[in-house]
Amino acid sequence: MQLQVLGCSGGIGAGQRTTSLLLDDRILIDAGTGVGDLSFEALLNIDHVFLTHAHMDHIACLPMLLDTAFGSRAEPVTVHATQASIDVLRRHIFNWHIWPDFAAIPDSRNPFLRFAVMEQGDRVDIPGGHITALPALHTVPAVAYALHSDDGCIVFSGDTADHAPFWEAVNQIDDLSALIIETAFADQDADLARTALHFSPGALLNALGQMQHETDVWITHLKPADHALIMQQLHDDPAQGRRFARLQPGQRLDF
Repeated sequence: MQLQVLGCSGGIGAGQRTTSLLLDDRILIDAGTGVGDLSFEALLNIDHVFLTHAHMDHIACLPMLLDTAFGSRAEPVTVHATQASIDVLRRHIFNWHIWPDFAAIPDSRNPFLRFAVMEQGDRVDIPGGHITALPALHTVPAVAYALHSDDGCIVFSGDTADHAPFWEAVNQIDDLSALIIETAFADQDADLARTALHFSPGALLNALGQMQHETDVWITHLKPADHALIMQQLHDDPAQGRRFARLQPGQRLDF
């Protein structure tokens, strides 16, 4: 499988795009502003969207994706998310006030948007592998995702703070190829990070002591003003066999 980074920033502006990953051309993991750089033809290929949670920076382009593709493809788009996230989308986005309810058009028996509930521990089979929802801890109900191919697995944390069940789930994966994990705030904003249930570098370094795998760690969701400082405050740990690198838009990970 191939995972393409469409957006991996904690903000916008000057080439920054918010969180979205494209898995093998037809599956989005989150739908932040990075989706907007896809061509029209590429947007029409999207069959499934897996959302970690319902915060704006992770769903911003979902309404526009549906609007763009509507009428130009025959099959509906399936959005996989927790029931809590689906409830938020129905109530606050696809409500005819903010955006048309694509779950009811062209009609409720044949909607262009289909919701599929995916809670922690649930698994969805996809061509060449499967996706499993893992525990995460954020200010709203959230999940992480384990993306499994026949040859390896990439774990994407979504937005989360330190959470023992997350690390327990990661440690049960035998073929972990890489960990993509958020570190939104620099250490001088550690109090804010704790309040917002995000990682800062010091908190991540402490939390990684719970991970048994020796694998590279890709850092995502950095605030644009502090991305260089955040990476400076993280440091490689040769004793644990771990290196840190900043995820980059346009990057492709094969696994």
